[in-house]
Amino acid sequence: MLFNSLNFAFFLPVVFFLYWFFFKRSLPLQNLLLLVASYFFYACWDWRFLFLLVFSILLDFTTGIKIAQATRPGVRKFWLWLSISINLGLLGVFKYFNFFSTSFAEGLSDIGLQVNPMTLNVILPIGISFYTFHGLSYIIDVYKNRIEPERNFVVYSVFVSFFPLLVAGPIERATHLLPQIKKKRKFSYTQAVDGLRQILWGLFKKVVIADNCAYFANMIFNNSGDYSGSTLVLGALFFTFQIYGDFSGYSDIALGTAKLFGIELLKNFNYPYFSRDIAEFWRRWHISLSSWFKDYVYIPLGGSKGGNWMKIRNTFIIFILSGFWHGANWTFIVWGFLNALFIIPSILLKTNRSNIDIVAKGKLLPSLRDLFQIILTFSLTVLAWIFFRAKDLHHAFQYIGGIFSPSLLTTPELNRAGVIILLLVFIFFIIEWLGREGHFAINHITIFPRPVSWAIYFALILLLFSFQGEEQAFIYFQF
Repeated sequence: MLFNSLNFAFFLPVVFFLYWFFFKRSLPLQNLLLLVASYFFYACWDWRFLFLLVFSILLDFTTGIKIAQATRPGVRKFWLWLSISINLGLLGVFKYFNFFSTSFAEGLSDIGLQVNPMTLNVILPIGISFYTFHGLSYIIDVYKNRIEPERNFVVYSVFVSFFPLLVAGPIERATHLLPQIKKKRKFSYTQAVDGLRQILWGLFKKVVIADNCAYFANMIFNNSGDYSGSTLVLGALFFTFQIYGDFSGYSDIALGTAKLFGIELLKNFNYPYFSRDIAEFWRRWHISLSSWFKDYVYIPLGGSKGGNWMKIRNTFIIFILSGFWHGANWTFIVWGFLNALFIIPSILLKTNRSNIDIVAKGKLLPSLRDLFQIILTFSLTVLAWIFFRAKDLHHAFQYIGGIFSPSLLTTPELNRAGVIILLLVFIFFIIEWLGREGHFAINHITIFPRPVSWAIYFALILLLFSFQGEEQAFIYFQF
């Protein structure tokens, strides 16, 4: 069930109506409704994988209690590693088995040994990377005595499977979400309206920006050998805005939907394309994943406490793991490696915490220095996205080689529809810039007179229907 589908347009109001009008006096019934709705939402993708989700929930719910009950350190560690091993084992089988098998066979062939790799003919359970990381963070936090284990199965299940975040995040923390699930919630008109506003903006990002950019990105990437260098640059830019509009659009819809039920989820995007260096970019892009790797991998490895060698080593580990988390393909690993490479200079020069505040805060335009830094960071990001989008490494290098050719100086091959989409992207970029100090770009639209605000809402809705093409799944569903 896609957020941008008619099915969801019927599903959400029904759950909302039952939640606030039938079960508003009973928190346990509200939570039970959220659980049933979440299981139904997930089963709409493939009901068979619902059993895998429930198994993962049961595993971590049980091991969390076992860790808390254990009095000996060895027993606590046993339950911790049992949960980690099974969770990562399941993720490995479904997501990485074929990659390792094929890579091993290719490695043997390079030394003259020919073998047929054994592969599994299974589809990837949607959202497995996200709910696995939910469970792992919970178990580790219980083991580290950061939280008490949850003993209400329904409450814990809602934490893992809450339908707005189930299939593509944000990756929530038990310390943030569990207290909200356990606390009685009251309907807030202001919060609900703010949620609807964020949903509208998320749908605009997905349907108008991402899906239309996807058409041209796919056309150019899939036929990259036929296009000039200048057109290949446009293809990379189309994908850059496709993935941002797609994933941040999903996050906006997820956060807005959660607000309708009185729940605040973690912010996952904070205007990353206005970053002034790669370190700032990763504090603003997929924030929940970046902070997860920082807290559960980078810091346990020693973080930044050691010398430069340890900082470099740990940085490359988390970025390569981040790339590998995204998919079982060498392109993702190289994408992670490139981002680590880009961020190393700022770590060594100790400037990685220089750009903490919002760029040009309180100003209409950035300084020349900020503008130069934004353009440089954006260019490096676009370069890395080519590897993320390419079907394999050969395609990525071929694509980049095509860009840096004499045809780079020619006029791009783009039809009228493509020019219109570029214009929409430019307008979108301006709106994001003007709204960069808000929780989301149109968060502060209420400062305008009501007729102006409603005119903007109407314009966004009109664009949604005018530029709605074929219904497309969100990119991060495959991860």
